[in-house]
Amino acid sequence: MRFTPLPDLFFSQLVPCIDNLPELKVTLHLFWLLHGKKGHLRYTSLQELREDPLLLAGLSVKDPVGKGKVAGRRSEDLLDEGLERAVARGTLLRVSVKDPEGGDSQESWYFLNDPPSRQAVEKIERGELRLGGMPSRPGERVEVERPNIFALYEQNIGLLQPLIAEELREAEKTYPPDWIEEAFKIAVERNARNWRYIQAILERWAREGKDDGEVRRDSKEDRYRYIKGEYADHIEH
Repeated sequence: MRFTPLPDLFFSQLVPCIDNLPELKVTLHLFWLLHGKKGHLRYTSLQELREDPLLLAGLSVKDPVGKGKVAGRRSEDLLDEGLERAVARGTLLRVSVKDPEGGDSQESWYFLNDPPSRQAVEKIERGELRLGGMPSRPGERVEVERPNIFALYEQNIGLLQPLIAEELREAEKTYPPDWIEEAFKIAVERNARNWRYIQAILERWAREGKDDGEVRRDSKEDRYRYIKGEYADHIEH
């Protein structure tokens, strides 16, 4: 019998937050599907998911009469809903190729939000990596979708208050999206789930510089060296 491993954080952080059945089913299926793929870089495309009979069958909700019909909604619509929620929550990273004329995405690819995938997505953004099947028509651009700052706050801290909302809008205008996402991640890892702590991280990076040309994204010691003063007590040396 084969097994699919799930990280402890899935049970301690994701499961208590997920209150939508399509999101839970899609998330579990992605863990299983990507674990079975070969190679260092593991991802799937929207087309592959829409053609996955096991996933679509699992998303179907049979009517109570037992006629075998989907009650109310198509499996494809439930798939889209589950993917949208998982991307907004930050469980998945989505890379899309946008139409040069401003239309809908031509295709999308999905990664689990783990360190190897984040590094790969950054290379895709910089044009250093192309995925298999990614078109290259003139004018097309690749777009990486991350959870916005409001989704990150509600998922990692709690109910959004009006006074904090204005500060979040200002931070979203001031700092790069990947800085904001990583600052929230550090706060969660350090069990310091409050906006002031996250804000201190971002302000420190803005003053002193986040990177100096060396890749230190996987080093916790390097991440935390920027945080001093009022919030230094949260850091374990």
